[in-house]
Amino acid sequence: MVAGGAFLQSGIDAGTLAEGVNNVWVLTVTFLIFFMHAGFAMLEAGQVRAKNVANQLTKNMLTWSVGVICFFLVGAAISTITGQLTGSGPLAVGDAFGSVVSPAAETDWVGWLFGAVFAMTAATIVSGAVAGRCKLRAYVGYTILLAAVIYPVVTGFTWAGGFLSTLFGVGFHDFAGGMIVHGMGGVAGLTAAWVIGPRMDRFDDDGSPNVIPGHSMTFAVLGTLILAFGWYGFNVGTAASVFAAENGELTLGAFGSTVGRVALTTTLAMGAGAIGAAGVSLFRTDKVDTLYVANGMLAGLVGITSITDAATWWGALAVGLLAGGQLPIVFEFVEKRLNIDDVCAVYPVHGSAGAMGAVLFPFVAVGGFSFEALLAQLVGVTVIGAWTVLATAGVFLAFTSVGQARVSAAHERDGLDSTEHGVDTYPEFGFGDSGGPVADGGTAYSVADGEEIRTDGGPTSTDSRARRDAARPDGGAPNDGGIKLVTAIVRPDRLGAVKSALAEVGAPSLTVTNVSGRGSQPVKKGQWRGEEYTVDLHQKVKVECVVADVPAADVVDAIVERAATGEPGDGKVFVSPIEDAAQIRTGARGTEAV
Repeated sequence: MVAGGAFLQSGIDAGTLAEGVNNVWVLTVTFLIFFMHAGFAMLEAGQVRAKNVANQLTKNMLTWSVGVICFFLVGAAISTITGQLTGSGPLAVGDAFGSVVSPAAETDWVGWLFGAVFAMTAATIVSGAVAGRCKLRAYVGYTILLAAVIYPVVTGFTWAGGFLSTLFGVGFHDFAGGMIVHGMGGVAGLTAAWVIGPRMDRFDDDGSPNVIPGHSMTFAVLGTLILAFGWYGFNVGTAASVFAAENGELTLGAFGSTVGRVALTTTLAMGAGAIGAAGVSLFRTDKVDTLYVANGMLAGLVGITSITDAATWWGALAVGLLAGGQLPIVFEFVEKRLNIDDVCAVYPVHGSAGAMGAVLFPFVAVGGFSFEALLAQLVGVTVIGAWTVLATAGVFLAFTSVGQARVSAAHERDGLDSTEHGVDTYPEFGFGDSGGPVADGGTAYSVADGEEIRTDGGPTSTDSRARRDAARPDGGAPNDGGIKLVTAIVRPDRLGAVKSALAEVGAPSLTVTNVSGRGSQPVKKGQWRGEEYTVDLHQKVKVECVVADVPAADVVDAIVERAATGEPGDGKVFVSPIEDAAQIRTGARGTEAV
């Protein structure tokens, strides 16, 4: 405790100082929570296929951009009005909207922004459940309604003084949004995934699931750790008061009573969640599944979030273990029993874990068990869940009825990156080594009077032909005067080297295709979220090169030299005769067309 007079001697008022420090604290944790969007983006991008990565990243950016404006213009006021309608306060619609867009003091916008990052967290959770098949316009449309109405109604029932805040004389307890934010987002994601339906080939006709692994475990784990880092802002930041000014003196506000417990229980539940998921995964599959560990860490955090300010330390461990342990079980139930394609496991991570943590509150509370508290928690979870299901199902059913909820089958096969955004997340497949002779497959060449000219000053295929012809003592024509097709199956990482090698022997024209196959490489076993699958087709690149005046043997030698690593799976090269060829632009036939 510091006497206020000491501050007054230097011209600083204790109340002003407390307000300033508290605002800085709230803004700091707000920015930390905003950074969680980077975690969500990476976590979701890692769990989808490569052809849908840009779509997930775009949805995360638009969630914030569109949603936060809707929450500012409409959502915050709807929350206040809902609290007034369902609580004991007088209804003042004009004041509800006016206090947001024109507050009594500009510092009031700090509190609004703190509420906005919570709202956007609930919104972005949904994108992971409907990944790979939801139209962007449908997702953005739902985000608008969630930020403006669906989520604000939930906060109106609770944090804004609605009827759930006074249930049975104790009220529904949710300190930082374990159910209000995460549970609501998880239930919304599950509902949306159910209405839209599963991805193509996710389930067989008999309902048995097929594993569709995501493209990057690295992204998923890094996204998890970013989220865990931001969670300290989510939980600890809810203790929004650092100082309080009382009778001219500065005292510790919420920091003095809750911040230590919140930091401890958050940390313990996070660790216990990862252990719980790892333990269940090990028991069920004899392996510690990496993605389950990551998801379990988040489930533990979700489970403790609503009760982190009033749970015992041992209660935090118990809630974290249970929240992580339920994850594989609930995910399997959703997948195999309900046949719902929850791509990023948002329901077991956010929905069921959030509900579980809220309901367990009376059993681990510092003040001991209370039957009234248990009833309040059960009713609160039920009301929030029911409202979210009805509202979300209504929105997506409306989009479905007009054919705007889901992309076409052709677009889904091609991937949402190209069909919804016109981009390729990993475009380097079409490019070779930047320092190679013709890294782009031929743009370093131009033609003048029928002769090739290297625009970068290097040797041309004409030069190569001249050297080869001079070296042929019999003056014979390459390939016995015919046309040859050289087909090579090589490792994807050797493509750049192969392209450079072909340019060096004067055969820069080629066709490249992504393929999968098997040869001498051994079959491997893969695991994705606890389910094992066989990897017997390995990713390769097929390079096709048609030559006439370039000896096919030279092309084969160049590919073999540059594509070899000495390990099984380097690939093979095949040479086939071509009966005829025609150049579309000129109509030339035979060797002249090549």
